[in-house]
Amino acid sequence: MNPADNLVQRSLSQLQTGSDSFPLAERIAVCQECLARLAAVGEEWGRQAAVSKGFAADSPMRGEDIMSGPCVIARQLHLTIQTLQALQRQGRPRLPGAVRRNSAGVLTAGVFPTHGLFDPIAFMGLHGEVRMQSHVLPEQIHGDLPQQVLSDEISGLCAVLGAGNVSSIPATDTLNKVMFDGQRVALKLNPVNDYLSDVLARAFAPLIDRNLLRLISGGAAVGAELISAADVTEVHITGSLDTMNAILWGNDNDAQQRQRENRPVLQKPITGELGNVTPWIVVPGEYSLRQLRSQAEHIAASITNNASFNCLATKVIVTSRTWRQREQFLDLIGQFLSATPTRPAYYPGAADRFRRYAQRQPAGLPDGHLPWTLLTDQTPAERPELFAEESFVCVCAETALEESEPERFLEVATQFVNERLLGTLCASVTVPADFRTQHVLPFEQALQTLQYGTVCVNQWAGPAYGLISPPWGGYPLASNHDSGIGSVHNTYLLQDYEKTVLYGPLVDMLRPVWFPSHRNGLKVAQSLLHLYARPSIWRVPRLGLAAGLGV
Repeated sequence: MNPADNLVQRSLSQLQTGSDSFPLAERIAVCQECLARLAAVGEEWGRQAAVSKGFAADSPMRGEDIMSGPCVIARQLHLTIQTLQALQRQGRPRLPGAVRRNSAGVLTAGVFPTHGLFDPIAFMGLHGEVRMQSHVLPEQIHGDLPQQVLSDEISGLCAVLGAGNVSSIPATDTLNKVMFDGQRVALKLNPVNDYLSDVLARAFAPLIDRNLLRLISGGAAVGAELISAADVTEVHITGSLDTMNAILWGNDNDAQQRQRENRPVLQKPITGELGNVTPWIVVPGEYSLRQLRSQAEHIAASITNNASFNCLATKVIVTSRTWRQREQFLDLIGQFLSATPTRPAYYPGAADRFRRYAQRQPAGLPDGHLPWTLLTDQTPAERPELFAEESFVCVCAETALEESEPERFLEVATQFVNERLLGTLCASVTVPADFRTQHVLPFEQALQTLQYGTVCVNQWAGPAYGLISPPWGGYPLASNHDSGIGSVHNTYLLQDYEKTVLYGPLVDMLRPVWFPSHRNGLKVAQSLLHLYARPSIWRVPRLGLAAGLGV
Protein backbone atom coordinates (compact mmCIF):
# COMPACT_ATOMS: atom_id res chain seq x y z
CA MET A 1 0.00 0.00 0.00
CA ASN A 2 1.52 3.34 -1.02
CA PRO A 3 1.40 6.55 1.08
CA ALA A 4 -1.52 7.93 -0.90
CA ASP A 5 -3.58 4.84 -0.09
CA ASN A 6 -2.71 5.17 3.61
CA LEU A 7 -3.79 8.82 3.66
CA VAL A 8 -7.07 8.17 1.90
CA GLN A 9 -8.01 5.07 3.85
CA ARG A 10 -7.08 6.62 7.17
CA SER A 11 -9.26 9.65 6.43
CA LEU A 12 -12.21 7.55 5.31
CA SER A 13 -11.96 5.29 8.34
CA GLN A 14 -12.02 8.30 10.65
CA LEU A 15 -15.09 9.70 8.90
CA GLN A 16 -16.95 6.42 9.37
CA THR A 17 -16.62 6.71 13.14
CA GLY A 18 -18.81 9.83 13.26
CA SER A 19 -22.37 9.91 14.51
CA ASP A 20 -25.20 9.12 12.11
CA SER A 21 -27.25 11.95 13.59
CA PHE A 22 -26.73 15.70 13.09
CA PRO A 23 -29.81 17.55 14.42
CA LEU A 24 -30.72 21.01 13.14
CA ALA A 25 -29.88 22.69 16.43
CA GLU A 26 -26.40 21.20 16.32
CA ARG A 27 -25.95 22.22 12.68
CA ILE A 28 -26.84 25.79 13.58
CA ALA A 29 -24.39 25.79 16.49
CA VAL A 30 -21.64 24.36 14.28
CA CYS A 31 -22.23 27.02 11.61
CA GLN A 32 -22.01 29.73 14.26
CA GLU A 33 -18.77 28.32 15.64
CA CYS A 34 -17.29 27.98 12.15
CA LEU A 35 -18.25 31.58 11.42
CA ALA A 36 -16.32 32.84 14.45
CA ARG A 37 -13.30 30.75 13.53
CA LEU A 38 -13.47 31.89 9.90
CA ALA A 39 -13.34 35.53 10.93
CA ALA A 40 -10.18 34.80 12.92
CA VAL A 41 -8.32 33.29 9.94
CA GLY A 42 -9.63 35.60 7.21
CA GLU A 43 -6.63 37.92 7.10
CA GLU A 44 -4.18 35.03 7.06
CA TRP A 45 -6.26 33.43 4.30
CA GLY A 46 -5.80 36.54 2.15
CA ARG A 47 -2.05 36.69 2.82
CA GLN A 48 -1.50 33.04 1.93
CA ALA A 49 -3.52 33.40 -1.26
CA ALA A 50 -1.58 36.50 -2.28
CA VAL A 51 1.77 34.75 -1.84
CA SER A 52 0.54 31.66 -3.68
CA LYS A 53 -0.49 33.85 -6.63
CA GLY A 54 2.83 35.64 -6.85
CA PHE A 55 2.22 38.78 -4.76
CA ALA A 56 3.75 39.98 -1.52
CA ALA A 57 1.93 38.91 1.63
CA ASP A 58 0.98 42.53 2.37
CA SER A 59 -0.12 43.31 -1.20
CA PRO A 60 -3.48 45.09 -1.57
CA MET A 61 -4.31 42.31 -4.04
CA ARG A 62 -5.05 40.07 -1.06
CA GLY A 63 -8.35 41.91 -0.84
CA GLU A 64 -9.53 40.03 -3.93
CA ASP A 65 -9.04 36.71 -2.16
CA ILE A 66 -10.56 37.91 1.11
CA MET A 67 -13.63 38.95 -0.88
CA SER A 68 -13.87 35.75 -2.95
CA GLY A 69 -12.73 33.45 -0.11
CA PRO A 70 -13.71 33.97 3.54
CA CYS A 71 -16.33 36.66 2.74
CA VAL A 72 -18.21 34.24 0.48
CA ILE A 73 -18.04 31.44 3.04
CA ALA A 74 -19.10 33.73 5.89
CA ARG A 75 -22.08 34.75 3.80
CA GLN A 76 -22.94 31.11 3.17
CA LEU A 77 -22.75 30.29 6.87
CA HIS A 78 -25.12 33.14 7.73
CA LEU A 79 -27.64 32.18 5.04
CA THR A 80 -27.42 28.52 6.05
CA ILE A 81 -28.12 29.46 9.67
CA GLN A 82 -31.13 31.53 8.58
CA THR A 83 -32.57 28.65 6.57
CA LEU A 84 -31.98 26.06 9.30
CA GLN A 85 -33.63 28.36 11.86
CA ALA A 86 -36.59 28.92 9.54
CA LEU A 87 -36.95 25.15 9.13
CA GLN A 88 -37.01 24.81 12.91
CA ARG A 89 -39.73 27.44 13.27
CA GLN A 90 -41.96 26.88 10.28
CA GLY A 91 -40.73 23.86 8.36
CA ARG A 92 -39.65 25.82 5.26
CA PRO A 93 -37.15 28.53 4.32
CA ARG A 94 -38.06 32.19 4.55
CA LEU A 95 -37.51 33.81 1.16
CA PRO A 96 -36.27 37.41 1.14
CA GLY A 97 -38.34 38.33 -1.92
CA ALA A 98 -41.76 37.71 -3.38
CA VAL A 99 -42.96 34.63 -5.22
CA ARG A 100 -44.81 35.93 -8.27
CA ARG A 101 -45.36 35.54 -11.98
CA ASN A 102 -43.59 38.04 -14.19
CA SER A 103 -44.94 39.76 -17.29
CA ALA A 104 -44.29 36.64 -19.35
CA GLY A 105 -46.11 34.39 -16.85
CA VAL A 106 -42.93 32.78 -15.49
CA LEU A 107 -42.97 31.90 -11.79
CA THR A 108 -40.12 33.65 -9.98
CA ALA A 109 -38.80 33.71 -6.43
CA GLY A 110 -36.83 36.69 -5.13
CA VAL A 111 -33.53 35.57 -3.59
CA PHE A 112 -31.52 38.80 -3.45
CA PRO A 113 -31.10 41.10 -1.57
CA THR A 114 -31.26 38.84 1.47
CA HIS A 115 -32.28 39.54 5.06
CA GLY A 116 -29.89 40.74 7.72
CA LEU A 117 -26.68 41.17 5.70
CA PHE A 118 -27.15 44.79 4.58
CA ASP A 119 -27.07 43.79 0.91
CA PRO A 120 -28.60 47.05 -0.40
CA ILE A 121 -25.48 48.83 0.89
CA ALA A 122 -22.83 46.26 0.03
CA PHE A 123 -24.32 45.46 -3.39
CA MET A 124 -26.21 48.62 -4.22
CA GLY A 125 -28.55 48.39 -7.22
CA LEU A 126 -28.49 44.61 -7.64
CA HIS A 127 -31.47 42.31 -7.29
CA GLY A 128 -31.89 38.66 -8.20
CA GLU A 129 -34.60 36.11 -8.79
CA VAL A 130 -34.79 32.42 -9.47
CA ARG A 131 -37.08 31.35 -12.31
CA MET A 132 -38.86 28.08 -11.74
CA GLN A 133 -39.58 25.40 -14.30
CA SER A 134 -42.93 25.67 -16.04
CA HIS A 135 -44.65 22.84 -14.12
CA VAL A 136 -43.93 24.28 -10.67
CA LEU A 137 -46.77 25.91 -8.74
CA PRO A 138 -46.15 28.64 -6.13
CA GLU A 139 -46.74 26.28 -3.23
CA GLN A 140 -44.30 23.75 -4.72
CA ILE A 141 -41.15 25.87 -5.09
CA HIS A 142 -39.28 23.98 -2.35
CA GLY A 143 -40.51 20.50 -3.29
CA ASP A 144 -39.29 17.91 -0.80
CA LEU A 145 -35.95 19.60 -0.09
CA PRO A 146 -37.05 21.00 3.31
CA GLN A 147 -38.06 17.55 4.47
CA GLN A 148 -34.72 16.14 3.42
CA VAL A 149 -32.86 18.81 5.38
CA LEU A 150 -35.15 18.40 8.39
CA SER A 151 -33.96 14.81 8.70
CA ASP A 152 -31.28 14.45 11.38
CA GLU A 153 -29.71 11.57 9.51
CA ILE A 154 -26.17 11.64 8.14
CA SER A 155 -26.04 9.13 5.31
CA GLY A 156 -23.38 8.61 2.70
CA LEU A 157 -19.87 9.89 2.22
CA CYS A 158 -19.12 12.35 -0.55
CA ALA A 159 -15.69 12.80 -2.09
CA VAL A 160 -15.36 16.47 -3.01
CA LEU A 161 -12.61 17.28 -5.49
CA GLY A 162 -11.92 20.93 -4.80
CA ALA A 163 -11.20 23.59 -7.40
CA GLY A 164 -7.77 25.20 -7.54
CA ASN A 165 -8.69 28.70 -8.70
CA VAL A 166 -11.19 30.38 -6.33
CA SER A 167 -10.44 29.66 -2.70
CA SER A 168 -14.04 29.61 -1.46
CA ILE A 169 -15.17 26.83 -3.80
CA PRO A 170 -13.92 23.78 -1.84
CA ALA A 171 -15.49 25.09 1.37
CA THR A 172 -18.83 26.14 -0.15
CA ASP A 173 -19.19 22.76 -1.86
CA THR A 174 -18.40 21.01 1.42
CA LEU A 175 -20.85 23.05 3.50
CA ASN A 176 -23.59 22.32 0.97
CA LYS A 177 -23.01 18.59 1.24
CA VAL A 178 -22.86 18.47 5.03
CA MET A 179 -25.54 20.98 6.04
CA PHE A 180 -28.18 20.40 3.36
CA ASP A 181 -27.43 16.96 1.89
CA GLY A 182 -26.59 15.31 5.21
CA GLN A 183 -23.34 13.71 4.07
CA ARG A 184 -19.86 13.30 5.45
CA VAL A 185 -17.19 14.83 3.20
CA ALA A 186 -13.68 13.85 2.26
CA LEU A 187 -12.39 17.05 0.66
CA LYS A 188 -9.41 16.57 -1.65
CA LEU A 189 -7.78 19.95 -2.16
CA ASN A 190 -6.34 20.89 -5.52
CA PRO A 191 -2.51 21.11 -5.48
CA VAL A 192 -2.80 24.70 -6.77
CA ASN A 193 -4.43 25.91 -3.56
CA ASP A 194 -3.63 23.27 -0.98
CA TYR A 195 -2.13 26.14 1.03
CA LEU A 196 -5.73 26.35 2.27
CA SER A 197 -5.35 23.16 4.28
CA ASP A 198 -4.32 24.86 7.52
CA VAL A 199 -6.82 27.74 7.45
CA LEU A 200 -9.65 25.40 6.46
CA ALA A 201 -8.73 22.98 9.22
CA ARG A 202 -8.89 25.80 11.75
CA ALA A 203 -12.10 27.33 10.40
CA PHE A 204 -13.94 24.01 10.12
CA ALA A 205 -12.56 22.28 13.20
CA PRO A 206 -16.13 21.73 14.53
CA LEU A 207 -16.88 19.58 11.48
CA ILE A 208 -13.55 17.78 11.67
CA ASP A 209 -13.98 17.10 15.39
CA ARG A 210 -17.36 15.48 14.68
CA ASN A 211 -15.83 13.32 11.94
CA LEU A 212 -18.00 15.00 9.33
CA LEU A 213 -15.04 16.38 7.35
CA ARG A 214 -11.52 15.34 6.46
CA LEU A 215 -9.08 17.40 4.38
CA ILE A 216 -6.82 15.51 1.99
CA SER A 217 -3.94 16.90 -0.07
CA GLY A 218 -2.37 15.32 -3.11
CA GLY A 219 -2.44 15.03 -6.85
CA ALA A 220 -4.36 12.99 -9.39
CA ALA A 221 -3.37 9.63 -7.90
CA VAL A 222 -4.85 10.60 -4.53
CA GLY A 223 -8.03 11.81 -6.21
CA ALA A 224 -8.39 8.58 -8.18
CA GLU A 225 -7.88 6.51 -5.03
CA LEU A 226 -10.45 8.58 -3.16
CA ILE A 227 -13.29 8.41 -5.67
CA SER A 228 -12.81 4.67 -6.19
CA ALA A 229 -12.81 3.85 -2.47
CA ALA A 230 -15.64 1.58 -1.37
CA ASP A 231 -16.65 3.90 1.49
CA VAL A 232 -17.29 6.80 -0.91
CA THR A 233 -20.90 6.78 -2.05
CA GLU A 234 -20.99 10.00 -4.11
CA VAL A 235 -18.59 12.33 -5.91
CA HIS A 236 -18.66 16.09 -6.44
CA ILE A 237 -16.19 18.01 -8.57
CA THR A 238 -15.55 21.62 -9.49
CA GLY A 239 -13.16 21.64 -12.42
CA SER A 240 -12.89 21.14 -16.14
CA LEU A 241 -15.02 19.12 -18.54
CA ASP A 242 -11.93 17.04 -19.38
CA THR A 243 -11.52 16.06 -15.73
CA MET A 244 -15.19 15.15 -15.41
CA ASN A 245 -15.05 13.06 -18.58
CA ALA A 246 -11.95 11.25 -17.36
CA ILE A 247 -13.74 10.39 -14.11
CA LEU A 248 -16.90 9.27 -15.86
CA TRP A 249 -15.54 7.47 -18.91
CA GLY A 250 -11.88 6.82 -18.14
CA ASN A 251 -8.87 8.20 -19.97
CA ASP A 252 -7.84 5.21 -22.05
CA ASN A 253 -8.43 4.46 -25.73
CA ASP A 254 -11.94 3.14 -25.03
CA ALA A 255 -13.20 6.27 -23.24
CA GLN A 256 -15.03 7.76 -26.23
CA GLN A 257 -16.68 4.45 -27.00
CA ARG A 258 -17.90 4.17 -23.40
CA GLN A 259 -19.29 7.70 -23.60
CA ARG A 260 -21.17 6.95 -26.82
CA GLU A 261 -22.63 3.82 -25.24
CA ASN A 262 -23.27 5.52 -21.87
CA ARG A 263 -21.14 3.03 -19.94
CA PRO A 264 -19.45 5.10 -17.24
CA VAL A 265 -16.54 3.60 -15.38
CA LEU A 266 -17.69 5.42 -12.24
CA GLN A 267 -20.65 3.55 -10.80
CA LYS A 268 -21.56 6.23 -8.26
CA PRO A 269 -23.67 9.39 -8.41
CA ILE A 270 -21.61 12.39 -9.45
CA THR A 271 -22.37 16.10 -9.48
CA GLY A 272 -20.16 18.90 -10.66
CA GLU A 273 -19.73 22.51 -11.62
CA LEU A 274 -17.63 22.75 -14.75
CA GLY A 275 -16.46 25.43 -17.14
CA ASN A 276 -18.03 27.64 -19.73
CA VAL A 277 -17.14 29.75 -22.75
CA THR A 278 -18.86 32.65 -21.03
CA PRO A 279 -20.66 35.07 -23.38
CA TRP A 280 -21.47 38.75 -22.91
CA ILE A 281 -24.14 39.94 -25.36
CA VAL A 282 -24.27 43.69 -26.07
CA VAL A 283 -27.63 44.73 -27.52
CA PRO A 284 -27.16 47.56 -30.06
CA GLY A 285 -28.72 50.91 -29.21
CA GLU A 286 -27.88 54.38 -28.04
CA TYR A 287 -25.79 54.44 -24.89
CA SER A 288 -24.38 57.48 -23.15
CA LEU A 289 -20.60 57.67 -22.84
CA ARG A 290 -20.97 57.06 -19.10
CA GLN A 291 -22.98 53.91 -19.77
CA LEU A 292 -20.52 52.68 -22.38
CA ARG A 293 -17.60 53.23 -20.04
CA SER A 294 -19.32 51.45 -17.17
CA GLN A 295 -20.23 48.39 -19.21
CA ALA A 296 -16.79 48.28 -20.85
CA GLU A 297 -15.19 48.32 -17.42
CA HIS A 298 -17.51 45.54 -16.25
CA ILE A 299 -16.37 43.35 -19.14
CA ALA A 300 -12.69 44.22 -18.64
CA ALA A 301 -12.95 43.43 -14.93
CA SER A 302 -14.58 40.08 -15.72
CA ILE A 303 -11.53 39.24 -17.86
CA THR A 304 -8.84 40.35 -15.41
CA ASN A 305 -10.30 39.18 -12.08
CA ASN A 306 -8.19 36.39 -10.56
CA ALA A 307 -5.85 36.68 -13.58
CA SER A 308 -8.75 35.33 -15.67
CA PHE A 309 -8.58 31.90 -14.04
CA ASN A 310 -12.35 31.79 -13.53
CA CYS A 311 -14.90 29.53 -15.17
CA LEU A 312 -17.09 32.64 -15.45
CA ALA A 313 -14.49 34.97 -17.03
CA THR A 314 -15.92 36.54 -20.17
CA LYS A 315 -14.61 34.69 -23.22
CA VAL A 316 -16.85 35.85 -26.09
CA ILE A 317 -18.36 39.34 -26.53
CA VAL A 318 -21.25 39.32 -29.00
CA THR A 319 -21.97 42.61 -30.79
CA SER A 320 -23.80 43.88 -33.88
CA ARG A 321 -21.48 44.69 -36.77
CA THR A 322 -23.54 47.73 -37.74
CA TRP A 323 -23.92 49.11 -34.20
CA ARG A 324 -22.73 52.70 -34.43
CA GLN A 325 -20.91 52.58 -31.09
CA ARG A 326 -19.24 49.18 -31.57
CA GLU A 327 -15.71 50.44 -32.28
CA GLN A 328 -15.92 52.97 -29.48
CA PHE A 329 -17.07 50.30 -27.06
CA LEU A 330 -14.31 47.86 -28.02
CA ASP A 331 -11.75 50.65 -27.74
CA LEU A 332 -12.97 51.38 -24.22
CA ILE A 333 -12.61 47.73 -23.22
CA GLY A 334 -9.10 47.80 -24.63
CA GLN A 335 -8.29 50.95 -22.68
CA PHE A 336 -9.45 49.42 -19.40
CA LEU A 337 -7.46 46.26 -20.09
CA SER A 338 -4.36 48.33 -20.89
CA ALA A 339 -4.79 50.30 -17.67
CA THR A 340 -4.95 47.12 -15.56
CA PRO A 341 -1.53 45.85 -14.45
CA THR A 342 -0.71 42.35 -15.63
CA ARG A 343 -0.39 39.63 -13.02
CA PRO A 344 1.53 36.41 -12.52
CA ALA A 345 -0.22 33.67 -14.46
CA TYR A 346 -0.19 31.28 -11.51
CA TYR A 347 -2.38 28.51 -12.87
CA PRO A 348 -0.46 25.57 -14.40
CA GLY A 349 -0.28 25.47 -18.19
CA ALA A 350 -1.37 29.08 -18.66
CA ALA A 351 1.48 30.09 -20.98
CA ASP A 352 0.85 27.14 -23.31
CA ARG A 353 -2.87 27.89 -23.39
CA PHE A 354 -2.15 31.55 -24.10
CA ARG A 355 -0.04 30.64 -27.12
CA ARG A 356 -2.78 28.35 -28.40
CA TYR A 357 -5.68 30.76 -28.04
CA ALA A 358 -3.94 34.11 -28.61
CA GLN A 359 -1.81 32.61 -31.40
CA ARG A 360 1.21 34.63 -30.36
CA GLN A 361 4.03 34.60 -27.86
CA PRO A 362 3.74 36.69 -24.71
CA ALA A 363 6.46 39.31 -24.82
CA GLY A 364 7.66 42.44 -23.05
CA LEU A 365 6.23 41.54 -19.64
CA PRO A 366 7.68 40.50 -16.29
CA ASP A 367 8.54 36.83 -16.08
CA GLY A 368 5.45 34.67 -15.60
CA HIS A 369 3.00 37.42 -16.61
CA LEU A 370 0.60 37.21 -19.55
CA PRO A 371 -1.06 40.13 -21.37
CA TRP A 372 -4.81 40.78 -21.23
CA THR A 373 -5.83 39.99 -24.81
CA LEU A 374 -8.97 41.00 -26.72
CA LEU A 375 -9.29 39.45 -30.18
CA THR A 376 -11.88 41.36 -32.20
CA ASP A 377 -13.97 40.24 -35.16
CA GLN A 378 -13.51 36.50 -34.62
CA THR A 379 -15.78 33.81 -36.08
CA PRO A 380 -16.43 30.16 -35.25
CA ALA A 381 -15.52 29.22 -38.82
CA GLU A 382 -12.04 30.77 -38.60
CA ARG A 383 -11.24 30.20 -34.92
CA PRO A 384 -13.50 27.37 -33.69
CA GLU A 385 -11.40 26.80 -30.55
CA LEU A 386 -12.32 30.23 -29.18
CA PHE A 387 -15.99 29.25 -29.16
CA ALA A 388 -15.93 25.50 -28.52
CA GLU A 389 -13.20 25.25 -25.85
CA GLU A 390 -12.75 26.94 -22.50
CA SER A 391 -9.30 28.54 -22.73
CA PHE A 392 -8.96 29.26 -18.98
CA VAL A 393 -6.49 32.03 -19.72
CA CYS A 394 -6.61 35.79 -20.27
CA VAL A 395 -7.86 35.72 -23.89
CA CYS A 396 -11.29 37.02 -24.88
CA ALA A 397 -12.82 37.07 -28.37
CA GLU A 398 -15.33 39.47 -29.86
CA THR A 399 -17.65 38.35 -32.62
CA ALA A 400 -19.97 40.58 -34.65
CA LEU A 401 -23.35 39.38 -35.89
CA GLU A 402 -24.82 40.92 -39.02
CA GLU A 403 -28.26 41.67 -37.53
CA SER A 404 -28.70 45.38 -36.78
CA GLU A 405 -32.26 45.78 -35.48
CA PRO A 406 -32.04 45.43 -31.65
CA GLU A 407 -35.01 43.13 -31.12
CA ARG A 408 -33.97 40.79 -33.89
CA PHE A 409 -30.31 40.98 -32.81
CA LEU A 410 -31.15 39.82 -29.30
CA GLU A 411 -33.05 36.87 -30.72
CA VAL A 412 -30.19 35.90 -33.07
CA ALA A 413 -27.52 36.45 -30.40
CA THR A 414 -29.43 34.26 -27.95
CA GLN A 415 -29.61 31.48 -30.51
CA PHE A 416 -25.91 31.94 -31.33
CA VAL A 417 -24.64 31.54 -27.77
CA ASN A 418 -27.03 28.67 -27.08
CA GLU A 419 -25.86 26.73 -30.12
CA ARG A 420 -22.27 27.76 -30.82
CA LEU A 421 -20.60 28.20 -27.42
CA LEU A 422 -19.46 25.49 -25.04
CA GLY A 423 -21.24 25.33 -21.71
CA THR A 424 -24.38 26.45 -19.96
CA LEU A 425 -23.04 27.92 -16.73
CA CYS A 426 -23.56 31.69 -17.04
CA ALA A 427 -24.05 34.54 -19.50
CA SER A 428 -24.37 38.34 -19.34
CA VAL A 429 -26.41 40.79 -21.41
CA THR A 430 -25.96 44.56 -21.71
CA VAL A 431 -29.26 46.20 -22.67
CA PRO A 432 -30.14 49.84 -23.46
CA ALA A 433 -32.55 51.27 -20.90
CA ASP A 434 -35.12 52.23 -23.53
CA PHE A 435 -35.06 48.73 -25.02
CA ARG A 436 -36.00 47.19 -21.67
CA THR A 437 -38.98 49.53 -21.29
CA GLN A 438 -40.18 49.48 -24.91
CA HIS A 439 -39.64 45.78 -25.65
CA VAL A 440 -40.63 44.10 -22.41
CA LEU A 441 -41.85 40.80 -23.83
CA PRO A 442 -38.96 40.27 -26.32
CA PHE A 443 -36.50 41.03 -23.54
CA GLU A 444 -38.23 38.58 -21.18
CA GLN A 445 -38.32 36.00 -23.96
CA ALA A 446 -34.58 36.34 -24.48
CA LEU A 447 -33.87 35.90 -20.76
CA GLN A 448 -36.07 32.84 -20.72
CA THR A 449 -34.56 31.37 -23.89
CA LEU A 450 -30.93 31.68 -22.80
CA GLN A 451 -29.91 28.17 -21.79
CA TYR A 452 -27.69 29.10 -18.86
CA GLY A 453 -27.94 28.41 -15.15
CA THR A 454 -27.30 32.10 -14.42
CA VAL A 455 -28.11 35.09 -16.64
CA CYS A 456 -26.91 38.56 -15.61
CA VAL A 457 -28.28 41.82 -16.92
CA ASN A 458 -25.70 44.64 -17.12
CA GLN A 459 -23.56 42.72 -14.64
CA TRP A 460 -20.82 40.13 -14.50
CA ALA A 461 -21.71 36.68 -13.17
CA GLY A 462 -18.97 36.77 -10.52
CA PRO A 463 -21.24 38.43 -7.94
CA ALA A 464 -23.99 35.90 -8.69
CA TYR A 465 -21.62 33.14 -7.61
CA GLY A 466 -20.52 35.02 -4.49
CA LEU A 467 -24.02 35.97 -3.32
CA ILE A 468 -24.66 32.28 -2.45
CA SER A 469 -28.45 32.67 -2.14
CA PRO A 470 -29.13 31.72 -5.80
CA PRO A 471 -28.45 28.20 -7.06
CA TRP A 472 -25.18 27.94 -8.98
CA GLY A 473 -24.48 25.39 -11.69
CA GLY A 474 -25.09 24.51 -15.31
CA TYR A 475 -28.49 24.96 -16.95
CA PRO A 476 -30.58 22.16 -15.40
CA LEU A 477 -32.62 21.54 -18.57
CA ALA A 478 -29.60 21.22 -20.86
CA SER A 479 -29.43 18.18 -23.11
CA ASN A 480 -25.73 17.84 -22.31
CA HIS A 481 -23.70 18.31 -19.14
CA ASP A 482 -20.83 20.41 -20.50
CA SER A 483 -21.08 22.72 -17.47
CA GLY A 484 -21.82 20.01 -14.96
CA ILE A 485 -24.61 18.18 -13.19
CA GLY A 486 -26.61 19.49 -10.24
CA SER A 487 -26.03 22.72 -8.36
CA VAL A 488 -24.51 24.19 -5.22
CA HIS A 489 -25.36 27.14 -2.93
CA ASN A 490 -29.19 27.37 -3.25
CA THR A 491 -29.53 28.33 0.40
CA TYR A 492 -33.30 28.81 0.04
CA LEU A 493 -33.78 25.19 -1.08
CA LEU A 494 -35.56 25.84 -4.37
CA GLN A 495 -36.41 22.67 -6.26
CA ASP A 496 -37.00 22.34 -10.01
CA TYR A 497 -35.71 25.81 -10.80
CA GLU A 498 -34.66 26.77 -14.32
CA LYS A 499 -32.22 29.65 -13.88
CA THR A 500 -31.13 32.61 -11.82
CA VAL A 501 -31.43 36.13 -13.24
CA LEU A 502 -29.36 38.89 -11.62
CA TYR A 503 -30.25 42.46 -12.59
CA GLY A 504 -28.06 45.52 -12.27
CA PRO A 505 -27.95 49.10 -13.56
CA LEU A 506 -26.05 50.23 -16.64
CA VAL A 507 -24.04 52.51 -14.34
CA ASP A 508 -23.38 51.52 -10.73
CA MET A 509 -23.89 54.13 -8.03
CA LEU A 510 -20.65 52.99 -6.37
CA ARG A 511 -17.71 51.47 -8.18
CA PRO A 512 -17.90 47.67 -7.75
CA VAL A 513 -15.17 46.39 -5.47
CA TRP A 514 -14.15 43.77 -8.06
CA PHE A 515 -13.11 46.53 -10.50
CA PRO A 516 -9.30 46.76 -10.60
CA SER A 517 -9.70 50.55 -10.59
CA HIS A 518 -11.35 50.49 -7.17
CA ARG A 519 -8.91 52.38 -4.96
CA ASN A 520 -9.99 50.79 -1.67
CA GLY A 521 -10.75 47.17 -2.47
CA LEU A 522 -8.77 45.73 0.41
CA LYS A 523 -10.55 47.91 2.97
CA VAL A 524 -13.95 47.00 1.51
CA ALA A 525 -13.14 43.29 1.69
CA GLN A 526 -11.91 43.60 5.28
CA SER A 527 -14.97 45.66 6.27
CA LEU A 528 -17.32 43.18 4.66
CA LEU A 529 -15.66 40.27 6.47
CA HIS A 530 -16.01 42.13 9.80
CA LEU A 531 -19.65 42.85 9.00
CA TYR A 532 -20.37 39.21 8.16
CA ALA A 533 -18.52 38.03 11.27
CA ARG A 534 -20.95 39.98 13.42
CA PRO A 535 -23.72 41.69 11.42
CA SER A 536 -24.58 44.99 13.07
CA ILE A 537 -25.88 48.35 11.92
CA TRP A 538 -22.90 49.90 13.72
CA ARG A 539 -20.49 48.20 11.31
CA VAL A 540 -22.27 49.45 8.19
CA PRO A 541 -20.77 52.99 8.14
CA ARG A 542 -17.26 51.52 8.00
CA LEU A 543 -18.25 49.45 4.95
CA GLY A 544 -20.01 52.39 3.32
CA LEU A 545 -17.01 54.67 3.84
CA ALA A 546 -14.60 52.09 2.42
CA ALA A 547 -16.83 51.51 -0.62
CA GLY A 548 -17.32 55.22 -1.23
CA LEU A 549 -13.58 55.94 -1.12
CA GLY A 550 -13.08 53.52 -4.00
CA VAL A 551 -14.94 55.67 -6.52
